[in-house]
Amino acid sequence: MLLAFIALPREALISREAPKLLSASSSKKAIPALLLLIISIAQIAPVSSANAAGKGWRYWGYYQAAPGATKWTAAMTGPTVDIEDGAVEGWSFVFSSDDIPSTPPMVKPNFDAICGKTKADKDTKRIALVVDFGSKAYAPKGEKVQKTITTCVRAAKSSQGIDVLGMALKVRAAKNGLICGLNGYPAKECGVEIPTPASLKK
Repeated sequence: MLLAFIALPREALISREAPKLLSASSSKKAIPALLLLIISIAQIAPVSSANAAGKGWRYWGYYQAAPGATKWTAAMTGPTVDIEDGAVEGWSFVFSSDDIPSTPPMVKPNFDAICGKTKADKDTKRIALVVDFGSKAYAPKGEKVQKTITTCVRAAKSSQGIDVLGMALKVRAAKNGLICGLNGYPAKECGVEIPTPASLKK
């Protein structure tokens, strides 16, 4: 059964789906576990040199680190999910393709370093936020890569990831909920397919 899914076109499994995983409304209709399994398997399947030199997607990637975690985990839903006090939310403007995985924020998730001076209280929760604007290697033409943002957000107990993000910076989203721009970057595009940057090809 699993081999049959691996045999499906990889472009349909990864390239066309990657940006869709980051929709702010995706958690309202949970991504089918089977689809996630297909994507995970496809990511480790070998690719041809032709595909390696092809195209990929440029978009905002969403990452999370549970309280106490020291490594980023790629989020499998959009940011309309509950998060705990002590968690770290990460956003990274990424490029990914069949053989080039998306990369989490360069700053490691360290709640104490970001929110250590913010005292806990019973009415709110503290969430550390890291926003990495990616590399100039795949930056939109004419746009300057901004400096990484790290900040501690105090939010209501009921706040979700999208609420925390919106409290820290301006969010531009598509009608379907896809996160398009953060802090004005990129200025207009929203999860676009582009040729693989030469500097990223092996």
